[in-house]
Amino acid sequence: MNTKQSPFRQDLLQDKVVLVTGGGTGICYEIAQEMGRHGARLMLMGRRRDVLEKACQNLTSQGIKANFFAGDVRQYSEAEQAVKATLEHFGGLSILVNGAAGNFLCPTDVLSANGFKTVIDIDINGTFNMCRASFELLKKNTTSVILNISATLHYQGTPMQAHVMAAKAGIDALGRNLACEWGPFGIRVVTIAPGAIEGTEGMRRLAPLGASEKIAAEVPLRRMGTTQDIAHAALFLSSEAASYITGEVLVVDGAQWLVKPNLVSREMWEKFSAMEKAQKKN
Repeated sequence: MNTKQSPFRQDLLQDKVVLVTGGGTGICYEIAQEMGRHGARLMLMGRRRDVLEKACQNLTSQGIKANFFAGDVRQYSEAEQAVKATLEHFGGLSILVNGAAGNFLCPTDVLSANGFKTVIDIDINGTFNMCRASFELLKKNTTSVILNISATLHYQGTPMQAHVMAAKAGIDALGRNLACEWGPFGIRVVTIAPGAIEGTEGMRRLAPLGASEKIAAEVPLRRMGTTQDIAHAALFLSSEAASYITGEVLVVDGAQWLVKPNLVSREMWEKFSAMEKAQKKN
């Protein structure tokens, strides 16, 4: 995967303290890494200690200040502990990134109640838990940001994703509500809705058996997204450049979700047009 040079100045998030859930892998690790490269100090949160340790080693080897807290966003007490650990280690909190998520393909008629509940608990309940636990620290700053990671699956019907569609729709709604309620405290709440992002665990689970090529061919920009695409969007939304943006969901998917099934191919259109021109000449 090609890595693009950052278009942002190096000190964009200098000395900001960022708590990233799901920060050990994938999109959220890339967000954390890019924020660290632009001056932020990082606290990664996730359930797997070994994954977090490796992620922190990779970050610190780049000169990025990083630590981790092994915990489960589904448990409010552990959300509180993660925030407390961030305060003790870095002295405050500037940006909360809610990226912890769960997903799997499953037709709704065989989806278990526990399977549905698990995704709801991680995605929407976990997002609420982290926001609520972080509120007191975030409101001490005048430029605090909550950045939620959502999806575009619920914009249209997406088979075998009922559990995720419900959870992500909830995240979008919660973000809009908190933007209104917490704006007076100086807290901006913004959301990124990624499309199909190559090389992630989500794509491995949701687009098996060569589906990636088909997806890329259907994206108007004719490529899959990269984790860096999402990280750069996160940098923008977390910076002063977006200081008057709150309550918004930024879709980063190459216009994939806008595409409808093509009922008439270009070749069919060209053939039909040629026939029409021939008839007019006659």
